[in-house]
Amino acid sequence: MASSRNLLPIVTLVFYHVAAMSDQPPHSGTPDAATPATPPPALTPPPTDPGSLLLLHGELRSDWRLLFYILLLLPTTWLLNVGGHAVLHPPKIWGELIGRIVFFLVALLPALLMNLFERRPFASYGLPLRSAFGRNFWVGALWGLASLSLLLGVMAAAGAFHISALALQGAHIWKWAAFWGVVFLFVGFSEEFLFRGYSLYTLTQGIGFWPSAGIFSLLFGAVHIRNGGESWMGAAAAGLIGFFFCLTLRRTGNLWWAVGFHAAWDWAESFLFSVPDSGTMVQGHLVNSTFQGPAWLTGGSVGPEGSLLVFALIAAVMWLFARMYPAIKYGEAEALAPTASLVPAARPEFTATEGIAAPAAPVPVSPDNQL
Repeated sequence: MASSRNLLPIVTLVFYHVAAMSDQPPHSGTPDAATPATPPPALTPPPTDPGSLLLLHGELRSDWRLLFYILLLLPTTWLLNVGGHAVLHPPKIWGELIGRIVFFLVALLPALLMNLFERRPFASYGLPLRSAFGRNFWVGALWGLASLSLLLGVMAAAGAFHISALALQGAHIWKWAAFWGVVFLFVGFSEEFLFRGYSLYTLTQGIGFWPSAGIFSLLFGAVHIRNGGESWMGAAAAGLIGFFFCLTLRRTGNLWWAVGFHAAWDWAESFLFSVPDSGTMVQGHLVNSTFQGPAWLTGGSVGPEGSLLVFALIAAVMWLFARMYPAIKYGEAEALAPTASLVPAARPEFTATEGIAAPAAPVPVSPDNQL
């Protein structure tokens, strides 16, 4: 699940209006049959806001906001990449860490700029500071470590995976473990926020959670094919894992569980078990390990993410997670509603039989939001 190079040219395909004019205004109450043909002006239900090409309820439609976010990614990428390398001139290994931090800033800074206009709590986009490195993060990390260990354990039991000896000694073990831990933490931050942070939140307002999750999971898999050693099988596995991360967002309410799982999986894959990640072996890995057997079992040069077994593993992990986390905590209509600072107060429904305004009924959860 390592981030791909030249990611943005593919991500920018999202800018077409996938949510154009799909933001539907709320329906006003239906007057009772006994209502006079011409009710007094004070009791006439206010007209439903039809919106316009650009605006709905006083703010930009979700598709335009997503488009502007993606367009902001381009200059941000150029400024950070060109400026960072011109000033820092990092050695190759430190450039790996700096590149991951830059990638996270590329995803984060445009969202901060957009939020200046949207005026929502930034936690709405999936990374609430109050939950930083809390229980969800560490539980997700444990699941990620356990999942990859199980996958490679099955391969080892089949005689397809072997560890021969340590590749590092003494203090070098802890130094490289910490270094790659930080690197893959920023991989988790950057990829989760780019594909399942501001972008997923915004598109969900236009077309619903699961269609949005499907679009960004396909993109997440597609960008991995640009990795030098990736295969179509590995890219498909990355897309499925991305969809699983959407489920974890749905059920935990934020991205911290997914960040923990993502970072721990990549760290264990590249450092702890020292196997290829999208065909790439990292410097400073812990052990000398080898694969023996057919590529469908081992993943071949791609690594375990290119194995057919990974699809069974992801399906099992998704099933177990859904059983253990049954409550929906993200993606409800009321949770993704426009902010009060940009939108007039909700209009009440009118009951003509009583001649007074009654509070509006709660927004029902659509069938899309039942999983």
